Amino acid sequence: MKNFSGAELMIFPNNFIRVFHLFVFLLTLTHIAFATVAQAEPASGKKFSAYQVSEVATGLSFPWSLAFLPDDALLVTERTGQLRKVVAGEVSTPIGGLPDDIYVKGQGGLLDVVLHPDYAQNGWIYLSYASGTDQNNALKVMRAKLSGLKLLEQQVLFTVTPTKNTPVHYGGRMAFLPDNSLLITSGDGFDFREQAQLKSSLLGKIIRIMDDGSVPLDNPFVESGEELTSAVDHENKSIQYIYSLGHRNPQGILYDPQRQQIFAHEHGPAGGDEVNIIKAGYNYGWPVITQGLDYSGARISPFTEYPGMQQPWVDWTPSIAPSGMVMYRGEMFANAQGDLLATSLKFKQVYWLQLEGDRVLTQTTLFSEIGERLRDIRVHPDGSLYLLTDAADGKILRVTALK
Repeated sequence: MKNFSGAELMIFPNNFIRVFHLFVFLLTLTHIAFATVAQAEPASGKKFSAYQVSEVATGLSFPWSLAFLPDDALLVTERTGQLRKVVAGEVSTPIGGLPDDIYVKGQGGLLDVVLHPDYAQNGWIYLSYASGTDQNNALKVMRAKLSGLKLLEQQVLFTVTPTKNTPVHYGGRMAFLPDNSLLITSGDGFDFREQAQLKSSLLGKIIRIMDDGSVPLDNPFVESGEELTSAVDHENKSIQYIYSLGHRNPQGILYDPQRQQIFAHEHGPAGGDEVNIIKAGYNYGWPVITQGLDYSGARISPFTEYPGMQQPWVDWTPSIAPSGMVMYRGEMFANAQGDLLATSLKFKQVYWLQLEGDRVLTQTTLFSEIGERLRDIRVHPDGSLYLLTDAADGKILRVTALK
């Protein structure tokens, strides 16, 4: 039995739906109890500031990610293969110059967008996307510069190998580190979960490249002093790009400069969604260890712990299907300063993880009144929060504090 999460089944062929409905029925009481407790403000926790939610833009086709441009415009990816610019609530026509091999199927399509840390000087925009065909597809990362409504100077920097024949579990999130290297999350391709443990494969990994696509010489599995420059032809160099391994389908990643730590979350199967603090060379266990089950009810592995593999920093069972994630650093919502906020596709809300150092004090949920699957969350420079709804008629929402 294949082991898609509940959120994944919503966009995968119908022959899995019967099993999913049976599983949901068996866990209904658990889900209800979990949601009710999570939405209650914990006695020991902080209270979120009073807020209002407003629409910034509508009519987007499954928006997946957004980036804030210096001129107050937004760049928004649509999973269905379009990149758009939003200015004062007006959504542009599709931006030209995207690759012609974007693979739109299942969870595949145009995914993340991030700006280079020195964007104001160099203009580089980074995009991740699924590429290929039903039988041979893979995650790719490119960069380009924007002129008007057209991308120029396009460069494909990285392709995950090997290719696969499934339209799911791409990962696809990206985050820059202070040295301008780029972290890329790569999913296990679903049918290839064992490859998450193989250093000869880039499936089920967090990958690190330099901003030009070359291999960072301090990556954990690069031999000291070895000179590597090309990231496009790297079929036999997979191990050198690996930053961490043992991941299922990482959907959120960030670097917090104040803590100097990397945080990532990923989808488990039926249960076992995780948040982890990512460290170079570490093994996060999938599929050898997991708190989740197959949808048949069988265990995927007899192990929930194993020597040399990390325990989850946070475990979400039952699954919440996490999507985007940010570390809040802003002035508008002071009580959330230094805390994690993660969107949920399944429960249609934002999970607020209140932190003290490296410890989660408590969790609660926010914005459940929106009532829609939430794909991404970003912190605007002014401290407001931007949310993307995951729908054919998707929206950009802005959350601001009431004065």
